[in-house]
Amino acid sequence: MIDIKIELTKNPKQKPDESNLGFGKIFTDHMFVMDYSKEKGWYDAKIVPFENLSLHPAATVFHYGAEIFEGLKAYRTKNNEVQLFRPMENMRRLNRSAERLCLPTIPEEDALHILKTFVSIEKDWTPHSEGTSLYLRPFLFGCDPFLGVHSVNTAKYVIIASPVGSYYKEGINPVTIMIETEDVRAVRGGTGEAKCGGNYAASTRAGEKAEKKGYSQVLWLDGVERKYIEEVGAMNVMFKVNGEIVTPKLTGSILPGITRKSCIEVLRDKGYTVNERLFSIDELMEAIEKGTLEEAWGCGTAAVVSPIGHFDINGKIYEINGGKIGEVTQDLYDTLTGIQWGKIEDKYNWICKID
Repeated sequence: MIDIKIELTKNPKQKPDESNLGFGKIFTDHMFVMDYSKEKGWYDAKIVPFENLSLHPAATVFHYGAEIFEGLKAYRTKNNEVQLFRPMENMRRLNRSAERLCLPTIPEEDALHILKTFVSIEKDWTPHSEGTSLYLRPFLFGCDPFLGVHSVNTAKYVIIASPVGSYYKEGINPVTIMIETEDVRAVRGGTGEAKCGGNYAASTRAGEKAEKKGYSQVLWLDGVERKYIEEVGAMNVMFKVNGEIVTPKLTGSILPGITRKSCIEVLRDKGYTVNERLFSIDELMEAIEKGTLEEAWGCGTAAVVSPIGHFDINGKIYEINGGKIGEVTQDLYDTLTGIQWGKIEDKYNWICKID
């Protein structure tokens, strides 16, 4: 197992007011840092006081987007234990993203050991209040000080953490979604299935346009035919149509979400038919007009499950389920968060406890 040096801060920060955490604005006392070179492999793994990074101005990450990241949470249970939700899935996805962007991978067991060690150091930062958690952001990027398109020879792996409240100010209340018909997030064969910064940068313009119109997120269509639904904002998306659960299949341009995977497993376990297939905007419109679209929701680590109450399609507003959270959406939220916060039995063996 990889050896991790630990240097604890001499100036610990005051813990924040848990009633006003927001999302991703407050950071903990420490960070994990590890370096890579083709000659040495991964080396100098350490947990150190939180500080700025020093990088060469020509570093590959700045000029060619050689960067990937993950997002997961630590939860405090009613018994005051701290636990993670399916962390190995995140470590495996991190490596798949790394392979796509030609960045060095980290052995799975080492990656999990690093994550658990870091959380054990920072576990006091895991908030106690209902609905709060400690958001974890592992990220990996190229550092080569060379202005030329090339494979990465040196890299850095970092983990930082932030105590967070609800991702949306609406909480679990239904959000409004604008269907984007101009910009696209990703195309098949590109980096859509990798969790890399470029995908999110490409989505910013449409997101800002939606925000100015008063919407929470955009619904993305495929980049080729511009007709098949892919994701909603930074989340996967699901629909309940005439009793059946439909979600866009993973075609290479959609992020394989861990919450998505968990939703599918829970839904099938509860007896629902879940169909992973192409689902067009025309089919969505038809379901709305016929009244067979019963529920719609986004799912992802940050928000867990986010019900959709309204769609804006070319300026026309369509209400879903009376603008209220649906029965299946609520049940999914209750099940997943119940497991995450230790309120209900984890019969799927998804929880990883922190010592």
